[in-house]
Formats: sequence, structure tokens, C-alpha cells
Amino acid sequence: MVHRPARLQSFAMAAIVAVWLATLVLPPVILLRVREGWLAELNRPEAQAHWDEFRRDMRQQSGRDGPVQRKVRKSVEPPARVWLRDFFLMAVVAWVLFAGVLGGFFCLLVAGVLRGASRVIGNEPEHPPAPTGPETEPRDRSLAQDQSRRQHDDDKQHQRDGDDAQ
Repeated sequence: MVHRPARLQSFAMAAIVAVWLATLVLPPVILLRVREGWLAELNRPEAQAHWDEFRRDMRQQSGRDGPVQRKVRKSVEPPARVWLRDFFLMAVVAWVLFAGVLGGFFCLLVAGVLRGASRVIGNEPEHPPAPTGPETEPRDRSLAQDQSRRQHDDDKQHQRDGDDAQ
């Protein structure tokens, strides 16, 4: 029988992975679908005229007469058109790379937190139970002897530390 916290943990992990995959895939797909429409709109003469007017205003304000020092843009095309046409693939690859790595790391962090929470709740034992029976008794005795020796060694070290301090 699956405990309720384990089922909740697996559901939470599935939801987080689904959100990560959606974040990874949806923005590039949406951009790919609207890209042609945006390019068509930016290729219209009105968009180019608006960009030329903006550059002309920038050129007029670039001297000391304007309220702000402005730098005239060198591109004769609107930046959005250049980006959508020339750098679109690079932007999609960068998105997939960064969202994939950061989102994957975030999923690993959440998975660790969920596993730790299930241990605190008592769903999973932190350490597997030790086997019991006659074959474990010598090991238990050995462990007890090691601990007493370690305590004895610690006491000796404390004594030496006290002597060195004097």
C-alpha cells in the first residue's frame, strides 16, 4: 500500500517536472508561431517610416541642444526586425539552454526537499533498519568496543591539549 505522503510527493514531482517542461517548450513554440506575423508587420512601410522618424529625432537630440545626450542608432532597420530575422534561432537556443539548466537544477532542489520532508513525516526511513539476529551480535559488540576506544582516545587527546596549554 502506498502511503499518502509518498503519493503526494510523486504528484508534486510530476507537477514540477510538467511546469518545467512547459516553461522550457512553450515560449519558443509561441514565438515561432507569432514570428511570421511580427515580421510581416515590421516589414510594412509604416514601421520603417516610424523607425526612420525615430532615428531622425535621435539625431536632432544627439547634440548639446537636446535635454538628454542621445546616441544615434546605426541600424537602418528596426531592432525587432533584425532580432526576429537574424538572431531568432540563437535566442531560442539560449532560452532552452538557460531554462533547461536552471529549471532542471530547481527541480533537483525541490526533489531533495520533498525527499527530506517525507523522511521527517516518517514515510521513508532515513537509514535502512539494521538486521537483527545472532549474526549481528559480534558486530554490535565490536561497535561498542570501537566507541569505548574512541572515547578513551578523545580523553587522552584532551589531556594532552591541557598539558600543552600549560
